[in-house]
Amino acid sequence: MLQTFTILLFCIRMSLGMTSIVIDPQPELWIESNYPQAPWENITLWCRSPSQLSSKFLLLKDKTQMTWIHPSHKTFQVSFLLGALTESNAGLYRCCYWKETGWSKPSKILELEAPGQLPKPIFWIQAETPPLPGCNVNILCHGWLQDLVFMLFKEGYAEPVDYQVPTGTMAIFSIDNLTPEDEGVYICRTHIQMLPTLWSEPSNPLKLVVAGLYPKPTLTAHPGPIMAPGESLNLRCQGPIYGMTFALMRVEDLEKSFYHKKTIKNEAYFFFRSLKIQDTGHYLCFYYDGSYRGSLLSDVLKIWVTDTFPKTWLLARPSPVVQMGQNVSLRCRGPVDGVGLALYKKGEDKPLQFLDATSIDDNTSFILNNVTYSDTGIYSCHYLLTWKTSIRMPSHNIVELMIVDKPPKPSLSAWPSTVFKLGKAITLQCRVSHPVLEFSLEWEERETFQKFSEDGDFIISNVDGKGTGTYSCSYRIETQPNIWSHRSEPLKLMGPAGYLTWNYILNEAIRLSLLMQLVALLLVVLWIRWKCRRLRIREAWLLGTAQGVTMLFIVTALLCCGLCNGVLTEETEIVMPTPKPELWAETNFPLAPWKNLTLWCRSPTGSTKEFVLLKDGTGWIATRPATEQVRAAFPLGALTQSHVGSYHCHSWEEMAVSEPSEALELVGTDILPKPVISASLPIRGKELQIRCKGWLAGMGFALYKEGKKEPVQQLGAVGREAFFTIKRMEDKDEGNYSCRTHTEKRPFKWSEPSEPLELVIKEFYPKPTLLAQPGPVVFPGKNVTLRCQGNFQGMRFALLQEGAQVPLQFQSASGNSADFLLHTVGAEDSGNYSCIYYETTMSNRGSYLSMPLMIWVTDTFPKPWLFAEPSSVVPMGQNVTLWCQGPVHGVGYILHKEGGATSMQLWGSTSNDGVFPITNMSAASMGRYSCCYHPDWTSSIKIQPSNTLELIVTGLLPKPSLLAQPGPMVAPGENVTLQCQGELPDSTFVLLKKGTQEPLEQQKPSGYRADFWMPAVRGEDSGIYSCVYYLDSAPFAASYHSDSLEIWVTDKPPKPYLSAWPSTMFKLGKDITLQCRGPLPGVEFVLEHDGEEAPQQFSEDGDFVINNVEGKGIGNYSCSYRLQAYPDIWSEPSDPLELVGAAGPLAQECTVGNIVRSTLIVVVVVALGVVLAVEWKKWPRLRTRGSEADGRDQTIALEECNQEEEPGTPTNSGSSSSQRISMELPVPI
Repeated sequence: MLQTFTILLFCIRMSLGMTSIVIDPQPELWIESNYPQAPWENITLWCRSPSQLSSKFLLLKDKTQMTWIHPSHKTFQVSFLLGALTESNAGLYRCCYWKETGWSKPSKILELEAPGQLPKPIFWIQAETPPLPGCNVNILCHGWLQDLVFMLFKEGYAEPVDYQVPTGTMAIFSIDNLTPEDEGVYICRTHIQMLPTLWSEPSNPLKLVVAGLYPKPTLTAHPGPIMAPGESLNLRCQGPIYGMTFALMRVEDLEKSFYHKKTIKNEAYFFFRSLKIQDTGHYLCFYYDGSYRGSLLSDVLKIWVTDTFPKTWLLARPSPVVQMGQNVSLRCRGPVDGVGLALYKKGEDKPLQFLDATSIDDNTSFILNNVTYSDTGIYSCHYLLTWKTSIRMPSHNIVELMIVDKPPKPSLSAWPSTVFKLGKAITLQCRVSHPVLEFSLEWEERETFQKFSEDGDFIISNVDGKGTGTYSCSYRIETQPNIWSHRSEPLKLMGPAGYLTWNYILNEAIRLSLLMQLVALLLVVLWIRWKCRRLRIREAWLLGTAQGVTMLFIVTALLCCGLCNGVLTEETEIVMPTPKPELWAETNFPLAPWKNLTLWCRSPTGSTKEFVLLKDGTGWIATRPATEQVRAAFPLGALTQSHVGSYHCHSWEEMAVSEPSEALELVGTDILPKPVISASLPIRGKELQIRCKGWLAGMGFALYKEGKKEPVQQLGAVGREAFFTIKRMEDKDEGNYSCRTHTEKRPFKWSEPSEPLELVIKEFYPKPTLLAQPGPVVFPGKNVTLRCQGNFQGMRFALLQEGAQVPLQFQSASGNSADFLLHTVGAEDSGNYSCIYYETTMSNRGSYLSMPLMIWVTDTFPKPWLFAEPSSVVPMGQNVTLWCQGPVHGVGYILHKEGGATSMQLWGSTSNDGVFPITNMSAASMGRYSCCYHPDWTSSIKIQPSNTLELIVTGLLPKPSLLAQPGPMVAPGENVTLQCQGELPDSTFVLLKKGTQEPLEQQKPSGYRADFWMPAVRGEDSGIYSCVYYLDSAPFAASYHSDSLEIWVTDKPPKPYLSAWPSTMFKLGKDITLQCRGPLPGVEFVLEHDGEEAPQQFSEDGDFVINNVEGKGIGNYSCSYRLQAYPDIWSEPSDPLELVGAAGPLAQECTVGNIVRSTLIVVVVVALGVVLAVEWKKWPRLRTRGSEADGRDQTIALEECNQEEEPGTPTNSGSSSSQRISMELPVPI
């Protein structure tokens, strides 16, 4: 595939014997005249830029005379009027356009001769290169005039070999699948369609020579294709013919990396004395003779220039857990081609097996036959080089091979919990880290119970209490379907039987408690009434008792309500919005406009169930079911002041609510509702429609412009909306517009003006949209259609390819879109495409360029990249987003989890990213993930998966510790070791860095600690690090994150921060504490005072106490620190901090204000003491008088009580009653 791509690139861009083929884009020059009536009376020359807008154009005649045009706005093309063709204006013409870097290269020469003769056409090959056999060649003939007939002649043939009638000034003659028989001399002539006797002169002859007739050479690298930077390399190109010129080129940069050598031998050496990273790439060579007849291209040779080999990855098939006596294949792959591979086992010095570079393909693996317990261990693979180089070998990923009689036990978990709830089921999840054929669930209480599942999920219900008990699970793998694994750890499910749950019991108890308290309150009231009549107990005590009981009931009821709410609360569903509906008003205008007002709401979707009307954004007015027309009526009746406000409506579906409609504002009976105004983008010289939407039918509409009192346009009753038309937008039409509605009959009733709409003319049309059908990825040899969708009709469309000098195709369309067909695409058609549209009038105003669309011509989709954000190591319960990212736009994605039965799909992505959010991270979400493209069209293009992403869940094991040796601050170029200490042996440790999505490194030491060595650190190694670890039995269930450790890579520690406590101003007799704080631990601080040469104080905690004896404490202070590991290196000083205050111990801070405030406080305290003393002396008399008054009040109250209870009993005097009460109830008052 790569070689074919290179040959096709060579067919288009390569010129033998030239080191650069950069062609400056040339403008196009042509003639327009009124053929055939008066062909020489009115001559106009047109100059068009190939791919960009320009502000200046220049016309040159005979290399001396110049005419330039500066149009009012940037455009693609301009015209130069010559008038009648005479002897004076005959000659050689060219044109240029202005670029950002200066004037462009001139156009091809147009020769105007005397009247009666058509201009001689010009003739050239598009790529200006001797093409290879099998290539497609385009021969271009430019005739200078529109609508000519172009004839192609070949030497030796009397008749034309081809002819064309293009719509422009240029014809393209294509010769497909070039052969040696197509060699020869060609010319081109033109004539007018309606005057076939009027011919142009023949063009200059063009000789077509077919290259690539010699056999292809061989290209080899010495000492090898993989070298380190700074080493030397020889590339040898050898062919079968002596005395040729050899050329070498790199595919990634054909224009700059072109080398050639002429030798008397049949080979040439291309020597690279000191390789650079930029020299990495795909190389090929060819040779040619003195007539530039060349050979075929050699096979592509990949050269790697790197200081560290890319990592290899190793995968065990079918699984890293193997049954004894079975076979297992270890597949080792890496990105470097042409290098052998070796398989190593931990603990052994020599490789176990080798794979030669020539024998490696997609199906080659290391095979371990009839494995035993001795084959258990950790395996890795390395590159195998046959030449010497200084390239460092990196750490490689490993595979731990386990040989067992039975597969290891899985893990069993319950979701959402292990306790049954009312009417809810529990899902048991059986999980294992490698592919499984089938899972089995066993129930210990029932020996005959067994369930099977392919994904490991089992749903358990608790009907009649038959779901509780102890469960375990096992599995079997595909290679050994008759052998089941060890059982998982048992898991117990708990809960009451049937529907009698604890929630139900608690709810019933609460209801019974409320009923009992009501009865108790009633009994207390009856008891009080009985006591008042019989025993005559004091009324105050009875009322206090009643109040206490009532308060107790209220508090208990509130607590019970809270418990009920807490128990009965259910989970709420998430409601997603649907498209917003339309709201309008109907009434019987103009007879009785406000007598019978009805608001209507209509939904754009057919699945709406009901509608809701709201007022002022919050108040619910009514709910109505949807009719067959998917609308509902809300009658308001006669409009009153209570109806004034802003209304909008929602539509409801089964599980969704719509966005609110546009607001309808009712402002009273004298003013109509305010309309809504909108318009499309205004373009200079184009028609514009302004839409005014009212709320009532049968209204008139008026359009106003700011600065004018009268309406600029008025329309009669045309429904609930009207469209005002501006035929041709000019500068005078810019401004702010608003619209109003009114009744049809006089006297008019007007609405409020709409919100203002500002119209500003744009110089360019809006950019179009470019789409590929059936898709942007095309199989070689197939067709693809590029549709350019604009906003206006009757435009001319142009298709452009990035890097091309002229538009590929032009089309005039009656509609607002054009289809460009790319026929039988090849690798040279890959690239970014864009399109524009422009007017066909003299102004030639065009649109902005569309967004580029990448077209891939390949038999295999490019490989996407999968990563996690914010990291692939996620704490339990947190959210994580998996991004599948690739260069192809507009294609769906599939996310696949290793061992998962289903995949997540994302269809029709408009960007080059696929987003897969995972919320509430749990053990069920951890594992290995990969993704791939999923096109929504039928194609034979192969799809390859992305890289494998391991999603690790943290928070399941104890937290490790992380230390830096020799310290957290290190100078650039030095080494540092990060030590991660765990609490469980034989664990795998993972080093993480904040801001990095993937783990930096993984290690599996034999003890409790892993040492992550960072050699020759640089500035980008600074950052915040942490680590986690996990066990081999649960490779994705990791520990808590260690405490963060910040590493500083710098020659000088960062400056600290200095602050003062309690403030920076000295107070009388008080000291100030200066606090110096830095970002690094284990340091010693020093404080410096301006004006003193020696440091003021040293401190390990950064606190310095400053006093102001004799005024020596005021001034500017700064601090710095040094690390104990580097006592000679001091940090930068902190920002200065100034301490202020009066000098000496005699400084008085008690100002006049302080003295006044202190005096007022003393006066208030003394006055309060006097008042309390006077009241205390009066207290015994007040207490005696109060007791006597209370006795009399209580006596009167009890007498009234007796009168109410015994209406027939005669009333006695106050004294007798008091005596009787004293005798019957001797209770002291």
